[in-house]
Amino acid sequence: MGLRGTLCALVLVSISCWCSASRIDANQTATLLVDASPGMGRMMPQNMFGIFFEEINHAGAGGLWAELISNRGFEDGGPNTPSNIYPWSIIGNETNIIVSTDRTSCFIRNKVALQMEVLCDNNGSNICPAGGVGVYNPGFWGMNIQQGKAYKIALHVRTSESMNLYLSLTSSDGSLNLATATIQSDTLEKTDWTKVELQVESSGTNVNARFQLTTTTKGVIWLDQVSVMPLDTYKGHGFRMELASMLADLKPRFLRFPGGSYVEGEWLMNAFRWRETIGPWEERPGHFNDVWKYWTDDGLGFYEFLQLAEDIGALPLWVVNTGISHNDQVNPSSISAFVKDTLDAIEFARGDSGSKWGSVRASMGHPEPFQLYYVALGNQDCSKRNYKGNYLKFYSAIKDAYPDIQVISNCDGSSGPLDHPADLYDFHVYTSANNMFSMAHQFDRTSRSGPKAFVSEYAVTGKDAGKGSFLAALAQAGFLIGLERNSDIVEMASNAPLFVNDNDRRWSPDAIVFNSWQQYGTPSYWMQHFFKESSGAIIHPSVLQASSTKSLMASAITWQKSEDGNKYLKIKIVNCGSDLVNLKISVTGLENDVCSCVSKKTVLTGRLTDENSFREPKKVFPVSSKLPNARSNMDVVITPYSINAFDLFLAPASYSSSM
Repeated sequence: MGLRGTLCALVLVSISCWCSASRIDANQTATLLVDASPGMGRMMPQNMFGIFFEEINHAGAGGLWAELISNRGFEDGGPNTPSNIYPWSIIGNETNIIVSTDRTSCFIRNKVALQMEVLCDNNGSNICPAGGVGVYNPGFWGMNIQQGKAYKIALHVRTSESMNLYLSLTSSDGSLNLATATIQSDTLEKTDWTKVELQVESSGTNVNARFQLTTTTKGVIWLDQVSVMPLDTYKGHGFRMELASMLADLKPRFLRFPGGSYVEGEWLMNAFRWRETIGPWEERPGHFNDVWKYWTDDGLGFYEFLQLAEDIGALPLWVVNTGISHNDQVNPSSISAFVKDTLDAIEFARGDSGSKWGSVRASMGHPEPFQLYYVALGNQDCSKRNYKGNYLKFYSAIKDAYPDIQVISNCDGSSGPLDHPADLYDFHVYTSANNMFSMAHQFDRTSRSGPKAFVSEYAVTGKDAGKGSFLAALAQAGFLIGLERNSDIVEMASNAPLFVNDNDRRWSPDAIVFNSWQQYGTPSYWMQHFFKESSGAIIHPSVLQASSTKSLMASAITWQKSEDGNKYLKIKIVNCGSDLVNLKISVTGLENDVCSCVSKKTVLTGRLTDENSFREPKKVFPVSSKLPNARSNMDVVITPYSINAFDLFLAPASYSSSM
């Protein structure tokens, strides 16, 4: 996503819509006709609905990536020393400890290290205070330390004297120890850097904990690349368990990463560079996210994004910087190094383990290639002076080396043909609820020839959205039904943004809200669950008949449950208006009988301004119930302001004959 994203939809809306609180009639009667005859339906794209991750709102650093230490390499303050060590703080005062930074680290790409000159001792005239002196790190607005859970502590240390170091996870004020470990002086190489790795188990729970390192011995200590990671992460790959599980529950077919504007940077010098984010974590230099104004250590790097996609069953979709940022850009005549860099990255992802970059991937623990088949060239850059010239050079090089990769252009092809080759084109929309619902018809008149659309960023924004209102979810549901109905020309779609740390809201609304220890889905997150069976499903022709359908959207799909192979006819109805609708559903052409035994109805509804919160995480939440009257012809009631799904079990012949 980008700061300019709100402009994308302003000139695109031409159809009126009523997704508001105005009331015309108390009730409305409507009919939905569905033709499920063999051969009449159309298979939707296999990767229709996915997710879009951007490093915004501390989505990764202090969020999805489970690292608990903030500024673990002391690079946040910049390369010049002495520098700011925030959020690290000093335990002690100037009479017993002096803390600064210098450039003596053993790591070539991140030279800044922390130096602690301890002036007090365990004997003599300047006795160290009880508990010692040192430094502590509060993490990202507190560390969630849980009783009985194990944590891996890793750090690089150098000392001038023989001295013991004490590591601990404590309460926020340091008064209560949750886990402790000691680095004995005889385990350290005096004057040389030593990597120390320890595992501790917490004896208590504190969701606002901190990590601290102390000593009671006079001397000088240098620290660098300090890490605290929970051992319990999603599939053991370093992702915060609860957040990654919420992603997997959406059953996304693709993961678009790592941005958004984060890909571009305000300046190219601060753009995401894949090469700087691979290899051992302590050797990664990190970089300043100058678009969203915070430092990231890049523990969540190119390799981890590829791994995350695989872990949640999605295909990776990489957004490439084409030599363009928000404020500077490379001329096409000088872009060849950027093109080569992209080809190297694709080789890292897809090359065999014997190739130059494939071998690097293999050394990181993944000898088999990742399934990278989608590459987006740039983010919202079509209007930039050098974009098309650069694009053509990237496109030709990628297609020559990897003809099976789908290349995505930033230029909108929905209203006219593109003037350059592309497999897909990017389409972003940030707008009001009424406009979003109206845009369900955006692609009705789009040409059926040429590249297909990738709606990679859609969201209701502004006053309609709040911090994640039900109104936003309702309008977006109507929009997605429109995309389903136009899935012959719309290939893929994803909501934006995905995550927000409640302590750092740079953008609202977002699908998933979290802090150090809690998380919840906004109504828009739960809305997306209504579409997680759509990818690769058969969409059937359907017609709504009513005196007015401007507040209604509907679709009908046949999908198959992977666990048992059972088939269902899913009928979705979005009512964006204030009228209760008595709906008659009539389905013709079914090859299987509808069985009420496991058929169900799911409804997401609430007041338009309702939002979920840590206090009420499921205030707006899908509610499912049995559907005893399930049949091919049935009467149902659609409440005002609601998203509805009717999953009708299509009983196989053998099942029907045994009933």
